[in-house]
Amino acid sequence: MKRALLALLWLVACRAEKSPPQPAPAQPPAPAPAPAPQTDPYEAARNKMVDETIVARDVKDPRVIAAMRKVHRHRLVPPDLQPRAYEDNPLSIGFEQTISQPYIVAAMTEAAQLTPGEKVLEIGTGSGYQAAVLAELGDVEVYSIEIVEPLAQRTHKLLDRMGYKQLHLRIGDGYQGWREAAPFDAIIVTAAPEKIPQPLIDQLAVGGRLVIPVGKDGHQDLKVVTRGKDGTTSESLFPVRFVPMTGEAQNKK
Repeated sequence: MKRALLALLWLVACRAEKSPPQPAPAQPPAPAPAPAPQTDPYEAARNKMVDETIVARDVKDPRVIAAMRKVHRHRLVPPDLQPRAYEDNPLSIGFEQTISQPYIVAAMTEAAQLTPGEKVLEIGTGSGYQAAVLAELGDVEVYSIEIVEPLAQRTHKLLDRMGYKQLHLRIGDGYQGWREAAPFDAIIVTAAPEKIPQPLIDQLAVGGRLVIPVGKDGHQDLKVVTRGKDGTTSESLFPVRFVPMTGEAQNKK
């Protein structure tokens, strides 16, 4: 009887020492699917435009060429014109204004000869295309003025949505430049006065370059005016056709 009782107690003790079954470990949640990569349906067209109408026409500055490949010109034109955004042509953007021909934007940017750390003023923000290209040069401080208020308001919002938040933008008449931000290492003018505005020359730093179309509609030349210690020198690049500069420039004919 004692042996049976001892055997029973030993059996109960052995069972008590066994660990109760553990629940299966919880499975970690499945990782969220990676977002689909954002594709640019116009990338191939943009690169073709750069290769065939900018590089092939002797624009050599690698920073300018890289900037032209980055700027999404199709976002700066009306939706119905987006399929034509990478033609080498000006396109209407409303308000009797146009977005400049890509080659002209590249050529003017190269003519400005901007280097890192320099400051540039653009007269005539327009669509924002030239300002965006300047911003893509990297480490260049960009100021831009647009006289057409509703166009300026639309373009300012669009450039902000595109990520160009570092630009200094103003609505106003660019004939007088931007005095409080002067001097500038370069000034680019995207509308044509009949005569070069003296305030813009005055706001150039010594060694600074003014890139500007000059002349009456249909008879304009793209000029580069360089300010030296003892005056200015001027070089004509090639004939162009820009919208006329409005505002005070119309009273200076």
